[in-house]
Amino acid sequence: MRLLFVHQNFPGQYRHLAAHYASLPGNEVVAIGEKVNLGQQSRLPGVKLFAYELAQPAGERSFEASLLRATQRGRTLAAAAAGLRRAGFRPDVIFAHIGWGEALFLKDVFPEARLLLYSEFFYRPRGADTGFDPEFPSSPGSLLRLRLMNAPLLMALDAADWGIAPTRWQQRQLPDAYQARMSVIHDGIDTDLALPGKNDLEEELITYVARNLEPYRGFHVLMRAIPEIQRRRPKARIAIVGGDAVSYSPRLPPGMTYRSRMLRELEGKIDLARVSFLGRIAYNEYLALLRSSSVHVYLTYPFVLSWSLLEAMACGCLVIGSRTPPVEEVIEHGENGLLVDFFAPEKLAAEIDGALQRQGELAPLREAARRTVLERYDLKRVCLPRQHRLVEELVGMGARRAA
Repeated sequence: MRLLFVHQNFPGQYRHLAAHYASLPGNEVVAIGEKVNLGQQSRLPGVKLFAYELAQPAGERSFEASLLRATQRGRTLAAAAAGLRRAGFRPDVIFAHIGWGEALFLKDVFPEARLLLYSEFFYRPRGADTGFDPEFPSSPGSLLRLRLMNAPLLMALDAADWGIAPTRWQQRQLPDAYQARMSVIHDGIDTDLALPGKNDLEEELITYVARNLEPYRGFHVLMRAIPEIQRRRPKARIAIVGGDAVSYSPRLPPGMTYRSRMLRELEGKIDLARVSFLGRIAYNEYLALLRSSSVHVYLTYPFVLSWSLLEAMACGCLVIGSRTPPVEEVIEHGENGLLVDFFAPEKLAAEIDGALQRQGELAPLREAARRTVLERYDLKRVCLPRQHRLVEELVGMGARRAA
């Protein structure tokens, strides 16, 4: 087959899938990503990687900025795709992310190809991330802007032949009309790498991981729980992984980060000698940290589920998660983890205290956590085979139509 992967931060969610197809004899695998985001980690064996450059945006702060930017990106991708077509490349299947506008015009360049859309998220004015946290209320203008942010997503959905959503909750965020043309298949967790370690019941290491330390992933809640955690557990150490940029939450004034903001709020209330801010760390260091974790905290708004939760579970972590829909799809309280209210730092501290007191008693939750990932999210044994079958079905559907 000839396969085209499109992702502004390639490989993104396609790391395993693109590598899988490139490893199979006879396939031609091509990828397009945004030049500014591509680095050594973007290069996969057997994948021909091309870059596109996006012109400096105009009117970035305007009401229509997101729609204009998506349209500009879509046109840039269409030009890059047209170049591939002129060079003789005709993909059987195009894999493209729903976001950023990249998928808008690909079917116009390659009408004979099957377009499989990675349908990560669809914005809603209520019931998901928007308006969830009263500390960061939505403005009337931002609520109106959601429709413009959804416009390129709807255009991409309309052009796509099929879609993939990584979780059922994420699928349910999409309009009903498109859910019927969508499979729920997670990207997959490599459980051969994410393995449990030997848990030291004498150790009290509390871990927290996010791409960036921000409210969407409950960083402010964890920080406000630390004084009570430290009061209850004087020997506990807390390791926090994540950068100081902002991925999803409201932007702060220049020079300010959510970490500095929370440290200022809690000045004098936290023993910083027992808290380690590790920043972003290498993947092998990250897995080693999870293996040594006594309790792992995962908090999130009703939003995209992080790989880190499933990787922590695959490593046999005792997870305390937020009682929010994406987490509840994976964790059942008292069965394979523990759940607490997102907005209750004191309850989070109490749950951590109880979990550390009962580490031996709660060992079955660790085993059940890994079993959950093995049965539902395992990369090589569950997710890749399902993705592969879906692609074969799409190619077969295209062949039947052509006949």
